[in-house]
Amino acid sequence: MTNLHFDWLAPWYERLISPPDPAPLIERLALPTDGILLEVGGGTGRVAALLKGLAQTVIVSDISLPMLRHARQGHGLGAAQASVLALPHRDGSIDRILVVDAFHHFPQQERALHELLRVLHPEGRLVIQEPDIHDRRVKAIALAERLALMQSRFVAAAEIAQLATRFGGRATVVQEDAFTVSVVVGKSEG
Repeated sequence: MTNLHFDWLAPWYERLISPPDPAPLIERLALPTDGILLEVGGGTGRVAALLKGLAQTVIVSDISLPMLRHARQGHGLGAAQASVLALPHRDGSIDRILVVDAFHHFPQQERALHELLRVLHPEGRLVIQEPDIHDRRVKAIALAERLALMQSRFVAAAEIAQLATRFGGRATVVQEDAFTVSVVVGKSEG
């Protein structure tokens, strides 16, 4: 999805797309944490806002400035305009990273995952929650996004997990429900 799509959707995004149940995310992220929670591709902060108070610092990262304005003003979250391909964080500096319903919008997904793991703390945790491409409703959404020229690329959770393993992560796939799947990643030891 291009930045312009999200810039245009920013004022209505939270009315159109409701946030997921935070309980599974809290469990998968092993919250609370005394460190930093970074939601990448977090847009308006609709998910990160549900996790405020469960980390010392909660930051939303996105490429869309109008989305980030809402995260700051509407939810009181820290916000950083950045591409997932060049996160402005030191190696190993982020304790928890969350990507909800955004991985399929990332350009160069392999490089994006490598960058997420670069900034993840050695004892940190990354959770990527995506619509399950095996579900026929998600296939219809993928087609609609393609027709809208959003440049989305939905991939199977197993493919994301395999990439994470290739980049030094330990990945587990969790089927949340028929529509949603999560990939939970920690860094491999040694």
